[in-house]
Amino acid sequence: MDSAETKVARHEPSEGLVHYTHMIYALHALAVLTGVLTTSSIAGRFLFGLPSIIAVVLNYARRDEVRGSWLETHFEWQIHTFWYALLWVCVTLLVSAPLVVVFVGVLLAIAGLGIVGVWVAYRVVRGWLALHAGQGMPRHEPAAAQK
Repeated sequence: MDSAETKVARHEPSEGLVHYTHMIYALHALAVLTGVLTTSSIAGRFLFGLPSIIAVVLNYARRDEVRGSWLETHFEWQIHTFWYALLWVCVTLLVSAPLVVVFVGVLLAIAGLGIVGVWVAYRVVRGWLALHAGQGMPRHEPAAAQK
């Protein structure tokens, strides 16, 4: 067990909450798969597709029920994946928009959205595999808490 996982107060979540978390990963994976199999981007489908929006709402709806269990790290992982993907898509579009005039912006936007899409797919797969193995996800500790 890594040190981040051991910092979570350990109580065993109900089997229903584990299934619920699998369902959330399945919704995120459906959004990623839709991005892969259609003409839209993975990042676009993940952020603006109904499956991921429903998944994030479900995360927030039952977040309190997983506090203190190893599932809490999965909920944080899923929520952070969504919001950081949105942040990086916005940064990509803001940086590439002025450069569209010289066509570099189009290439930059395509590359940026592609990188975000690969990162999202990685996070969904990594999280779902850890959940299947019954393991928590690493946590990001604020700098003040590390001292």
